[in-house]
Amino acid sequence: MWVLRNAVVPFCARMNTVDNHPKPSLQHIFRWDLDKTYLATDFDSIPDLLRTFVQKPEEKINIPGADALLRELLLDTDRRIVTFISGSPQQMRNVLEEKLRLDGIDPAFFVLKPNLQNLLRGRFRALRGQIGYKLEALLDLRCRTALAPETLFGDDSEQDAFIYSLYGDIINGRLGRAFVKDLLKQARVYPDTAERILSLIRDNPIENTTKRIFINLERHTPTARFMPYGGRLVPIHNYFQAALVLFDDGTLDADSILRVAFSMTSRHRFTPAMLANSFQDLIRRRRLAPQVATRMAQELQNASMPEAIPVGLTPKPFIAELTRQLHALGDREDIALLGDVGTPDYSKLLVKALAKRH
Repeated sequence: MWVLRNAVVPFCARMNTVDNHPKPSLQHIFRWDLDKTYLATDFDSIPDLLRTFVQKPEEKINIPGADALLRELLLDTDRRIVTFISGSPQQMRNVLEEKLRLDGIDPAFFVLKPNLQNLLRGRFRALRGQIGYKLEALLDLRCRTALAPETLFGDDSEQDAFIYSLYGDIINGRLGRAFVKDLLKQARVYPDTAERILSLIRDNPIENTTKRIFINLERHTPTARFMPYGGRLVPIHNYFQAALVLFDDGTLDADSILRVAFSMTSRHRFTPAMLANSFQDLIRRRRLAPQVATRMAQELQNASMPEAIPVGLTPKPFIAELTRQLHALGDREDIALLGDVGTPDYSKLLVKALAKRH
């Protein structure tokens, strides 16, 4: 079994605490994958894997905008928490935790994969398999905190879209244990892991807490492939797009949007036109309505300036140009947003997900 960063708590011990410190009622939980979602990790070959393993914390590179977005999401650290579930081996814990500390991120829980243990036990399918590992971790972590709305972040290099959507439909009551049992067998999840997952499903309360899923298109997968998952799941080309959707959801305000935009501009050379194009892409894909662009343009005019302005950035002309571009988007005809499409055909989607992994 995987191991938490913190002391192990009995399965599904319902708590109102995190890390054994009393917390006010949770407002939001953000669940992040790490490699290719938060960190620009390359492990497509043995040399890449070895290079990743020996990198120092300060040498690890963030996906553009990921750290800036997450810091904004965690401004209220008493009511919002982040958990990381990573496929990286447990031997990398110290390096990865130090990297997060350098970024100013303090996760409530940090789950890493027991690949050495899997190898020693001859569980070779579990070395690359993610479905059983991540689904068990998600369900168990949900038992360790008070219930709260959840936003999940993953990428298209593995099966995050499938796993996150499956998790969301389990905890909202759409999928029963019998169906999940057959699906786990189809996925060739080891029997002991499948049994723990089924026990966690039994003990988890049925409540629709999974509000939003973001999939970073690290592999540039065509966005149409994610249509079966419906409007809850949003494929993104960059994290400014995630920030825009979270603004519409009411999770971020205009001040946070401005700080993320400044970070994308100063550190990753995004221009106001590029940011507006990201907004336009979401409108074209029916993920945001044009009116959101108008509302954001209006709120940006009254947004608070960050205390530290990035070197070389002139904020007022930047904001003026961005709002001009946003007003132009807001003039477009309204469209029907992509909504709930019902329960996906998970058995069919699993076949595609496994074929892609191989």
